[in-house]
Parts: sequence; structure tokens; C-alpha cells
Amino acid sequence: MPRLLADIGPLRRYPEFRRLWFGFATSTLGTQLATVTLGYEVYIITHSSLDVGLISLIQLAPAIFGSLLGGSIADAIDRRRVLFVTETVMAVCAVGMGLDSRSGHPLLWALYVLAAVNALFAGCDGPTRTAMLTSLVPRESIVAANALRLSMNQLATVIGPSIGGILIAALGPATAFFINAASFLFALVTVFSVSSRRPAGGGRKFGLRSILEGFQFVKERPAIQGCFIADLNATILGMPTALFPAIGVTMFHGGARDVGFLYSAPGLGALVASVLSGWTGNIRRPGLAVCACITVWGLAIAGFGFSRILPLALFFLAIAGGADVISAVFRSTIIQTEAPDNLRGRLSSFQTAVVGAGPRLGNFEAGGVASLAGTQFSVVSGGLGCVIGIAIIAKLLPRFLRYELPRAEETVESIPG
Repeated sequence: MPRLLADIGPLRRYPEFRRLWFGFATSTLGTQLATVTLGYEVYIITHSSLDVGLISLIQLAPAIFGSLLGGSIADAIDRRRVLFVTETVMAVCAVGMGLDSRSGHPLLWALYVLAAVNALFAGCDGPTRTAMLTSLVPRESIVAANALRLSMNQLATVIGPSIGGILIAALGPATAFFINAASFLFALVTVFSVSSRRPAGGGRKFGLRSILEGFQFVKERPAIQGCFIADLNATILGMPTALFPAIGVTMFHGGARDVGFLYSAPGLGALVASVLSGWTGNIRRPGLAVCACITVWGLAIAGFGFSRILPLALFFLAIAGGADVISAVFRSTIIQTEAPDNLRGRLSSFQTAVVGAGPRLGNFEAGGVASLAGTQFSVVSGGLGCVIGIAIIAKLLPRFLRYELPRAEETVESIPG
């Protein structure tokens, strides 16, 4: 009988993976809590979805630069040291946002600057975290480890915004930002509970040449290219989270709690899907699975745009979130399977850059279209655009569509220095 529930074997068998997983789960929870708080605070200050989307645009360049630099560094030195720096700086940014909010007259420019700095170091943190977690399990456990990593992200995505909405209403935004800072401090403790993790082969000297080596590797792998392009298609066209404050406050006539529900719904669907992801280990053609998931995502986003009652809107967002996390499992599996350990930091950095850039561009696009043509048109057109886009990608990248995972006995060799 096919496995239904997620495989938690890596948590049982590998103590260092387990400790790091719990630490990152805590910091991810804090980050999600702060994300909804930041968006809500900007909307309350400006009453503009475009200004909420501008947060993402301001974070775009720092996030991409940080991801590329972080991946190169993660393949050069002890990854534990990198995580110490990134988690510390993100904690400081969270404290800064809390102090700004607590002043009683929040400065919009200060929130934007701190968000940009946070994005820079979060960009460095993401690929290092992924590379380190993946290095703590053997290759045959990568699918399960990816599912657990994404399950952790989705659990935080569900709980974080919900708690954020309640905290904003009860205690104010400053409290949410300070809790986010505390979550990073806990993650730092777990980072130091594991041994030093240098890349296989001693690492590469970080810099432009190292980054270009990673790009050359991707250039020769159509399956990895397909993962990146498919994700950009889904997130740029169908990422309406910048509209959630406006939708919650105006369309559904609610407040911080309803906005928190909208932010949480995709994560709830993703959490359910990831918990029931045991079957993903039996799929041999992950590229085809990614295309199917993104089609479901786009249709669900369009359905959300047509919804006029909150429960139905939350249902469609949950469906979209479930499709997204399964797509992410397969995309991450393709990338981490194709990448040797001494390139995992750089490949993870490219993935982090794409995952970070796509939603940010999507939020700005959604806010811009909404300001010109209305909120509903922005959401529905984006969702349907995703479906058309993934059909074109499947047609133009047949090797991605037909990609099959290698058998367990097949290995990926390190790239010689």
C-alpha cells in the first residue's frame, strides 16, 4: 500500500538534522508572524496596496544579491559560521522594526530600510540553511528531508500569520516584531548544537568565478532550468498576497484577524498537503508533477478572485497552497538530486533567489494591476495567466516535462576544482 503520511525518518535517524530542523522551524514561524505584521502596518500607515507591494520590490535586489553571495559563501566555508551571522543580523532587524513600531509614529522609510537589510541577510541564510540540512542526510533521504523542510515552512506559514493577526489586535505590531527577534535567537542555539559543516572537498573560494561555475552547471541541466522558470511563472503571475490587507479590510469588511486568515490559508492547505506527502516518494517524473501542481495553483487563485464570501476564499487559497508545496517538494528534489554537495550552496542560492524574487515581483505586479484595473481583475488574470504560462513552459522544455529521477544506486559526483 502506498505511503500516505510524510516520512519522518530523517527526524528519527539523524539527531543533528532534527535539532536544526526544530530551530529553523521556530525562526521561520517568527518570520511569518513578522511578514503579516509588516504588511498590515504599512497598509494602516498608507492605506495603499501598492505601498504594501513596494515592500517586496524594495527587498528584491537585496534578496537576489544576498542569495547569490550566500550560496557562494556556503560552498566555501563552514556553513555553521554563515548561519551565525545571518540569524544574528535578522534578529537585529526585527528588534529595529519593533522599536520603530513602538514609537507610536512608525516611520515608513525605516520599515522599508530594515525590510531591505533583512532581505539581504535572509537571502544569504536560505541557501546555507538548505545546503546544511541536506548535507545532514544521505542521498536516499533527500525527498523525505525536503518534504519535512517544506512541512516546517508551511506549519510556520499557517501559525505565524494567525498568531500575528491576534497579536496585532491584542498587543500591537511591536510585540510581533520582538517575538520574531526571539525566534532567531533560539535558532542560533540549535545552529551551535551541530558540528561544523564544510562543503565536500573543502569548498571553493567564494566570489564571481564560483557563482559563474554554478550558472554553468544550471545551463547544462534543462531539468533545473525548468524548475526555476516554472516557479517564476507561478509566483510572478499568481502571487496576490500584497492584496490581502485590502481584500480583508474592504472586500470582506474585516480587520487584522481576517487579514491574518488570508495569509494563513495557503499555508494551511500546504501543511495538510505536506503532511500527506508520503506518496511523493513514488513519483518518478517530478517535472510532470510540477506542471500539474502549478496548473492547480493557477486555477485555485482564479477561484479565489471570484469568491465573495470569506470561507470560500480561504478554501481556494488552501487548495492553492497545497498545490504549491507539492510543486516545491518536486522542484527541490530535482535540484538537490542533480547537485553534488560542493555545488549545493550555489544551486540552493539560485533557488532561493528565484523563490524570493518571484513572489516579490508578483506582489508588486498584483498591487500595480489592482491600482489600474481593480483587485478582482488582478487576482483572476494572474491565476489564469499561470495556467497559460505553464502550458507554454511544458511545450518549450520537454526534457523538464519528461525528467525522471535517477535510481538509488546512481550517484552524482562532485564537480572537480
